[in-house]
Amino acid sequence: MTDTARRFGGHGVLITGAARGIGAATARRLAQEGARVLVTDVDVDEADRTAAALRDRGLEARAHVLDVADRASVEAAVEYAVRAFGSLDVLVNCAAHCTPDTPLFEDGPDEVWGRDLDVTLTGAYRCCRAALPHLAASGRGAIVGIGSVNGVQDFGNHSYSAAKAGLASLTRTLAGHAAARGVRVNLVMPGTVRTSAWTGREAELDRIRELYPLGRVGEPDDIAAAVAFLASSDAAWITGTTLTVDGGLTAVNTGFRAAVQEEREEADL
Repeated sequence: MTDTARRFGGHGVLITGAARGIGAATARRLAQEGARVLVTDVDVDEADRTAAALRDRGLEARAHVLDVADRASVEAAVEYAVRAFGSLDVLVNCAAHCTPDTPLFEDGPDEVWGRDLDVTLTGAYRCCRAALPHLAASGRGAIVGIGSVNGVQDFGNHSYSAAKAGLASLTRTLAGHAAARGVRVNLVMPGTVRTSAWTGREAELDRIRELYPLGRVGEPDDIAAAVAFLASSDAAWITGTTLTVDGGLTAVNTGFRAAVQEEREEADL
């Protein structure tokens, strides 16, 4: 059985959008399992703090600025990771951008649509393109993306949802191409996760929690654990898949079940 405490011993890992939230939790999880982690983000100051906190725990982590919307920035970060670690074995695409919808669909500006897709979908494409030769050279390369339940059901956010749906398609097509090069490509599809994006909206999270069959929203560590599995040798025969990590949200229509149960109880009165 694999020693999960050291599944990533000697692995060089690059994580985008890793300054906070799911990305930071993933950096911590992989570093705890022995990875040498490059914490990248457009907010390099916060990335520095995240990497420093890992080093304070005796883990190996560095920080680097990365704007996934800029090809030169992506290529520079990948090259830095290879120089720093000697190899690049795992790429985790966490970076995303989500703009609230306008009240009327037809009022949505092109710039908003373009920005959300450029960061969330095309940004992942840029990172995969730059990293793939190095992942193939490592002999144990893996790419894990972060999708969303928004990509398979309507939870609002048109441009963000379209981008997340596109990531699932890219995962499948790239997996087919990369398999012959020894690189696996998979996607984690989270539901609602308690991150800084929800700060000040705790009451809303409490209402949302009731929609989840498992009775709670997700935590960043829930998603990090799934990423660690798919990136590890424990998933050596898994590629091109989307792993749903959503507390049962997309499997169970909680509202419908509650309505049916209420009708049955009223009929029994």
